Amino acid sequence: MAAAARPETDPHIPVLLRPLLAAVAPVTGTWLDGTFGAGGYTRGLLEAGADKVIGVDRDPLAFEMAADWARKFGDRLVLQAGVFSRMDEYATDLDGVVLDLGVSSMQLDQAERGFSFMKDGPLDMRMSQEGESAADLVNTASEALLADILFHFGEERASRRIAKAIVRARAEAPITTTLQLAAIVESCLPRAKPGQSHPATRSFQGLRIAVNSEYDELFQGLMAAERALKPGGQLAVVTFHSIEDRMVKRFLQARAGQSGRANRYAPETVQDAPQFVLKSRKAIGPDAQELAENPRARSAKLRVAQRTDAPAGTIDARAIGMPQLKESRT
Repeated sequence: MAAAARPETDPHIPVLLRPLLAAVAPVTGTWLDGTFGAGGYTRGLLEAGADKVIGVDRDPLAFEMAADWARKFGDRLVLQAGVFSRMDEYATDLDGVVLDLGVSSMQLDQAERGFSFMKDGPLDMRMSQEGESAADLVNTASEALLADILFHFGEERASRRIAKAIVRARAEAPITTTLQLAAIVESCLPRAKPGQSHPATRSFQGLRIAVNSEYDELFQGLMAAERALKPGGQLAVVTFHSIEDRMVKRFLQARAGQSGRANRYAPETVQDAPQFVLKSRKAIGPDAQELAENPRARSAKLRVAQRTDAPAGTIDARAIGMPQLKESRT
């Protein structure tokens, strides 16, 4: 286990790596890391005994940054550009899949990527560096759609007020930078008290999720993992906020045959053979040591399940609590 700990010079500390490796031990066979990022989970899995890890990421920068250290693993490490929702196109009969749904530090720390309101930069937020940017969305979406995104994806209660302010501001001049947008959001909300998050946190989260279709990617990715894992293969997912965790929790409960009934008067539904077995009924959180080492872990939750030999199936996105927008972005 100790071998999996990363030196302090790493740009990104993988959250909940120790409990993840403990939950899936012994680590053997072929694994797929669907959110490669800075490679923390991939290195942890390889050092813990995985024969091979397929690292998947849609951000070209991830593989550029891995070039130096990736060589030492030779053909045990395969780098695959793409999205984890298509993982079953990249590999099947996997022994394990790991997904870390947090934004990589390397993305947040680069002002030119436009993910953070802490430094000024272009309003971008695209993980793949392709397609519609946050600036495109902010400057062209209807007021109703912006409010919907901020409320459902960012859990921002003042979404309508902020959307109205964005539309008013863009009528005078396009909103093109992170600090421009942050100032607009701040003008709509009370000043943050000591210890509270920045007023723009929820709005930036909502826009980032919309730009990168993160909830749909998660929904499709969970079903792809079900198809890609072999019987006995393990799925480990680390989430950082309540909506993601709710989606993962409900998906695993449903696929483990533990959805139950909406209320006691509803008819009991016939469950298919379960596709997963839960390895822990409750999510695993950080211990005191990890919180001291990495404050970013405070909101992280880990859920782990093991694939059965039942055929893969499908599930409705609404059944797992995936937020739905009233108006299509396109």
